[in-house]
Amino acid sequence: MSVLLYFIKPSSVSNKTVKLVFSEHTQPATMAGNLLANYVQVNVMLPLDVVTVDNKFEKVDETRAQLKKLTEAGVDGVMVDVWWGLVEGKGPGSYDWEAYKQLFRLVQEAGLKLQAIMSFHQCGGNVGDIVNIPIPQWVRDVGASDPDIFYTNRGGARNIEYLTLGVDDQPLFHGRTAIQMYADYMKSFRENMAEFLDTGVIVDIEVGLGPAGEMRYPSYPQSQGWVFPGIGEFICYDKYLEADFKAEAAKAGHPEWELPDDAGEYNDTPEKTRFFADNGTYVTEKGKFFLTWYSNKLIKHGDKILDEANKVFLGCRVQLAIKISGIHWWYRVPNHAAELTAGYYNLDNRDGYRTIARMLTRHRACVNFTCAEMRDSEQSSEAKSAPEELVQQVLSAGWREGLHVACENALGRYDATAYNTILRNSRPTGINKNGPPEHKLFGFTYLRLSDELLEGQNYSTFKTFVKRMHANLDYNSNVDPLEPLQRSMPEMPIGKILQAAHPKLAPFPFDENTDLPV
Repeated sequence: MSVLLYFIKPSSVSNKTVKLVFSEHTQPATMAGNLLANYVQVNVMLPLDVVTVDNKFEKVDETRAQLKKLTEAGVDGVMVDVWWGLVEGKGPGSYDWEAYKQLFRLVQEAGLKLQAIMSFHQCGGNVGDIVNIPIPQWVRDVGASDPDIFYTNRGGARNIEYLTLGVDDQPLFHGRTAIQMYADYMKSFRENMAEFLDTGVIVDIEVGLGPAGEMRYPSYPQSQGWVFPGIGEFICYDKYLEADFKAEAAKAGHPEWELPDDAGEYNDTPEKTRFFADNGTYVTEKGKFFLTWYSNKLIKHGDKILDEANKVFLGCRVQLAIKISGIHWWYRVPNHAAELTAGYYNLDNRDGYRTIARMLTRHRACVNFTCAEMRDSEQSSEAKSAPEELVQQVLSAGWREGLHVACENALGRYDATAYNTILRNSRPTGINKNGPPEHKLFGFTYLRLSDELLEGQNYSTFKTFVKRMHANLDYNSNVDPLEPLQRSMPEMPIGKILQAAHPKLAPFPFDENTDLPV
C-alpha cells in the first residue's frame, strides 16, 4: 500500500489541521542511527608517570605520538590521575597546574575527550604501581604528631596511602578539614582548567575516595605484606573512628561493644577467624551492628565529598564518577570476607553495592567498576573467586538505580578472551538493531596506555576491540552528550539508602559470550 505524505501550510486562516502520513517505505531512523544507541565509549588510562614525580610534563613528543595512535584506533578519550601530592605538594593552598595544562592541551589537540581523576591518594603500594607519588609532605607532617590521621589496623600499623575518613570533618590541616582540602583542590582545578571544561574536553570528574582512588578501606595493602587471596583486615582502629564507633554503640544501648578483635590478619582465610567462621561474629547482633557502621561510614564519606564536587563543577558539562574496587576473592563463600573488610557489606542475602548506587543517585553520579575482563575459569579454586558474578551484581545494582555505569579492566590484557569478556559485559544481551539495548555500559576505560599496547598484533586486536565496542560504527563524538551538571538532590536519609540492601535481587541476564567478538 502506497500512502502520500502531505502537509497543509498554515495560512491567514487559524486552526488549520496539519497531517503527516508516512509511506510504508519511510524509516523513522536509519539502521546506523539505531546501532548508534549500542555504541559504548572507549577511553584509555594514561601512564601513572605521564606527569613526573617532580610535577613536570617531559614526555611531550612520546605522548603526542601515542595519542595519535589512540585517535587512529577510534578511541573516544583518555583518563588521567591528577595527583594531589604533585599539584599541592609545595604547601597548603599552593597549587601548580602547569604540567597538567600542557598535557591537557595535547589531549585537546588530538581531538580526544578527557576523564580527570581527583587523585587524593598515594601512588605506590598497590597492584601495577610503578612510581611513588605520596600525598603532600605537609599533610604527612601533621601525621608526625598525630599518626591517627592515617588509616590504622588492629595491630597499630598505619597506612599512609590516604587519610582516614575519621578526619573528614576534623580541622587538623592548617585549620582545614580533610574534606575542605579536597574541595579547595577541586575548586582550584575548575578555575585553572576552565578552558578545557568550557570547551567540552573534560567530560568526567572521577572523585578519588580512598586507596587506589577507590571508595574502600585499605584492607589489603601489598605494602604491609598482604598477598592474594588474603581476606584483609578491618581498618578502623585510628582514634577518630574508634571514638565514633564507641559513641554509636553507646547510642544503640551497647556501650560495652568494642571494635572486632577476632577478624584475623591480612593473609588469613575466613575459616581461620572467629569473625568470619560459619555462624561467626558477622551474623551476630554485635557483628551486624559493626558491619553496618563500617560500611555506612564509607557511604557517608563518598556522599559528602561528592556533594562538594557537585558544588564545584555545577553547570559544567561533566559527570561525576566514583570507582568501586573489584574484590572478587571469597565471593563464593557466605561471609564474603574480603569484601566486608574493604567496607562493602555484601552477603548472599544483602546487596552491598546497590546501597552505594542509591547514594550516587542523589548526585546523578556514574559508578565505575573494575575487573570487567576476568573470567571465573581463569581464577584459582582456592580463592573462591567469582569475578563474573561480581561484575554482573555491581552493574545490575547501578542500572537498577538508574545510573550511568562504567567499567575498567583490572589487569593489563591484550588477548581476545579478555576483550570478548569486556564486550559481553558492555552489552549483556548483545546488539539491539532497533535501538538502545536494555542495558549497556556508558563507557569503558582500558588500563593502560603503553608501548606494548600500540605495537603489532596487540594494536591490531585493540583497534578491532574499539570498533566492536562502537557497535562496528566509526568514531562518533556526539554519543551520549552530557547536560550541564545540576545541583545534587537533598541528602538522603541513611535508612532510605539501606532499603536498597534488601531484597538482594538476581542480576539481569548476561549472555555467556558476546555477539560481536574481536
